[in-house]
Amino acid sequence: MSARAAGALLLAALALAAGACGGAPPPTPATPPAPPAVYNNTIRWATASEHENYGFDVYRGESEDGPFVRITPAPIEGAGTTDEPRSYVFVDDTIDPHRTYYYYVESISMSGVRERFTPIAKAGPKLPAQRSSGTGAR
Repeated sequence: MSARAAGALLLAALALAAGACGGAPPPTPATPPAPPAVYNNTIRWATASEHENYGFDVYRGESEDGPFVRITPAPIEGAGTTDEPRSYVFVDDTIDPHRTYYYYVESISMSGVRERFTPIAKAGPKLPAQRSSGTGAR
C-alpha cells in the first residue's frame, strides 16, 4: 500500500527560498569579495500517516505538462509504517534563477510501487528574465 492510500496529504507547499549572499563592494581592498548570490527552490510536503512507505522522489519540469525528471539522487527516506505526522523537505540548488520550474513528489512503497503523491507545484523565477543584447545601432 502506498503512502497516499495510508495518509492524507496535509501539505504540498513549495517554499521558494532565495538566499542572496551578494552585496556592496568590500570596504577595503583587504576584505575578500562577497560570494555570488545563491538561489534555490525548497519543496516541502507532509503525511498524516504512512503505511509501508519506503520513501519519496522529487521530480522537476520546465513546463506544467512536463516532461519531468527525477532530481533526487536517491529516494528521501520514508517513515515505513507510522500513525504520526511527518514533514519532509528537499532543496533544489541546481536551478537557473531566471526560469520557472514545476515540481511534484512521488511516493515509493516497500514493494517498489511508485505513485504521484503531490499535485504539481510551480516555482517562479527568482530574477527577471535576461534580456538579449540588441545589435541595432543608435
